[in-house]
Amino acid sequence: MLDFSELPIFAVALIFIFAAVVIAVAGTRITRLADRLADLTGLGEAVFGAVLLGGITSLPGILTSVVTAYQGYAELAVSNAVGGIAAQTAFLAVADVFYRRANLEHAAASVQNLMQSALLATLLAFPLIAMTAPAVAVFGVNPVSVALVAFYVFGIRLVAQARSNVFWYPRHTHETKADEPDESASDTQESVTGIWLRFISLAMVVALAGYAVARSGIALAEGTPLSESVVGGLFTAVATSLPELVISIAAVRRGALTLAVGGIIGGNCFDVLFIAFADVAYRDGSIYHQINDQQVFIIALSLLLNAILLLGMLRREKQGIGNIGFESFMVLLLYAAGFLTLGLRANPN
Repeated sequence: MLDFSELPIFAVALIFIFAAVVIAVAGTRITRLADRLADLTGLGEAVFGAVLLGGITSLPGILTSVVTAYQGYAELAVSNAVGGIAAQTAFLAVADVFYRRANLEHAAASVQNLMQSALLATLLAFPLIAMTAPAVAVFGVNPVSVALVAFYVFGIRLVAQARSNVFWYPRHTHETKADEPDESASDTQESVTGIWLRFISLAMVVALAGYAVARSGIALAEGTPLSESVVGGLFTAVATSLPELVISIAAVRRGALTLAVGGIIGGNCFDVLFIAFADVAYRDGSIYHQINDQQVFIIALSLLLNAILLLGMLRREKQGIGNIGFESFMVLLLYAAGFLTLGLRANPN
């Protein structure tokens, strides 16, 4: 495996920029295919975005957390996982800027997205419980990791069922962008198999480019005097989350709002599983008991940002501050303030 840290800083920066451009191009194209497949498969934008797009864009983060955990960097692995959740929530606020008709939280409110936000809050509680519970491990894996994966599968199943078995709906307004199948999608001359093949090919390109961004981003961050928590929670988390930023903006510009929001929140739910995967890779005991107060701070920040987003979808304010919703503005403000606080605390000098 190529060691990016051995390359000249100029070469690393070029790799980072080139991979970012590849993600921008491939991410825009894969969004169009995802929107069509969501209609053709009947899964809907929320579930398709959560499971498939969320899983694909999370591959660079999974590799980063698993590799760093295997190498013994437990703090970096956990910070990358939960820091990615905070970063992607902030990215959704950035995507709000690109939707001019109304606030994204208002237009994309749906029962599936609300349920996914609740699921994310539930999943984030698992690491906090595990870190304060006895350090139990079976074959080197904490039972909480198994429970975390099982609850994720159960939660996604509930979200999928909510599409066909809904007991209440968000109130429809002129600005509401409902997830309705595009009839023209079924009239395409291209076969469904051909669309799937193109989707999988672009997914591999996004994943590989995302991994290149992650590895080069880590190499760029290694030259800083910051702690593992700050490097993992900010630098590597943002780098590995770049595909989510590109795809969410592309989805918003295309009008696939549920896909954009569902992809981010669903991807965040999947990102919590990074900790479970990292626990399997970490060979020095339970990774949950390596969590310190800095990771707890990042988890709390992620919970706070998710709660604000959830409140925004429930409150459904039509207009906010300029071209961004009030909740999105608060998410960006608190995200910046949170990591500034973490950086100052970790490096007081």
